[in-house]
Amino acid sequence: MDIWKFFDITHKEHVVCNPMSVEKIDELIGLLRLQPGAHVIEIACGKGEFLVRLAEHYGVAGIGVDISPYCIHDAKQKARERVPDAQLEFIEMDGAEFQPDEAESCDLAVCLGASWIFDGYRGTLEALMEMTVPGGLVIVGEPFWMREPDQAYLAAVDWQPDTYSTHHGNAEIGEGLGLTLLYSIVSGHDDWDRYEGLQWYASHEYARTHPDDPDVPELLADVERSKEIYLKWARDTLGWAIYVFRKLRIEN
Repeated sequence: MDIWKFFDITHKEHVVCNPMSVEKIDELIGLLRLQPGAHVIEIACGKGEFLVRLAEHYGVAGIGVDISPYCIHDAKQKARERVPDAQLEFIEMDGAEFQPDEAESCDLAVCLGASWIFDGYRGTLEALMEMTVPGGLVIVGEPFWMREPDQAYLAAVDWQPDTYSTHHGNAEIGEGLGLTLLYSIVSGHDDWDRYEGLQWYASHEYARTHPDDPDVPELLADVERSKEIYLKWARDTLGWAIYVFRKLRIEN
């Protein structure tokens, strides 16, 4: 099954495609204090909700990048409907290959929950820092271990103990790169349950309404396996947070 079709189906009911409530996203946006026309780059922008909300709230200009044609289609439609006059551009491409026209040119660089694009959390922070002006903001959404993961859990998802750090470790990694942690928002069980549960719901709705799609058996098998892993291990082991950093100005 095409992976981007799979994610389009499983995330059909989501407003934001990560385990964070809309209310917490709006709280975060309200704290950013961006100026009208501020330049934003979001890597793995998904359906564009975060960038569109920034345009609604602040009148930012921005670029959203995502490899999924389904996400880019939805993002463009959303922008046309809600912020038709905003200077937003959505590009379908691998985020790892995206380069802004000028280095250190954006006021805010964002990647929420897709650090695999840059080979991990540290690499994601480094890539976004290269895009951001001194004094600008870097925002990353990243999992963290709430407790030592069970070996059976690691085997089931093909991860290692060092695949993720702790919440404290994520903060330290950013500050070790010269960033200043300004704020973090942590997902609760309700955020995770909504994120995972909507995937189960959307998948079974798709199967009910598309009984002749040959991908349905694979879709449901993958979702059932993911459900078992979440309920058995991940819910009590894996956290998720959005980290807001400021890139320091270097004084001569």
